[in-house]
Amino acid sequence: MGIKEDMPLLARHEGVWDGTYAYFNAQNEKIDEHASRLICRFPDSGDIPYHQTNHYKWADGKTEIREFPAEYRDKRVWWDNDLIKGWAAEVPLDEYNRTVMLYWQRQGDPSLYLYEQIQISDDGQNRCRTWHWIRNGLLETRTAIQETFVTRDWRTIEAEMEA
Repeated sequence: MGIKEDMPLLARHEGVWDGTYAYFNAQNEKIDEHASRLICRFPDSGDIPYHQTNHYKWADGKTEIREFPAEYRDKRVWWDNDLIKGWAAEVPLDEYNRTVMLYWQRQGDPSLYLYEQIQISDDGQNRCRTWHWIRNGLLETRTAIQETFVTRDWRTIEAEMEA
């Protein structure tokens, strides 16, 4: 079996998502916010079974693009790149099949790790994600992300963005 067959919940996330990231410090004060467009894809060929590209845009015009190619094994997606090292897995205890959990560390900073929970709506049109950034066992930052599904046709959107 392949990644989409082994991880059908994650396969529901394939496509383009637009959203907003809001960051809060440990005192619950908003410290950052930006818009996003994520392209979540399962390439038809090649050595990368899952690849996510995150496009960020701040109100002041700043932009950033981050690439997250991943491996697949043991019913998990695995990242190990210049920015992060970690995994994503479906949560089998969720009988509603809505929850994906991620764990990762920033490369070069072993005192900081992050857990992310992703909830997809039953109709697949919305999802919310929550990150807990933990440093030395204490909450440092929370990230709340609201996203709306744009299209499953990531290939066309990707081509338009590259043009």
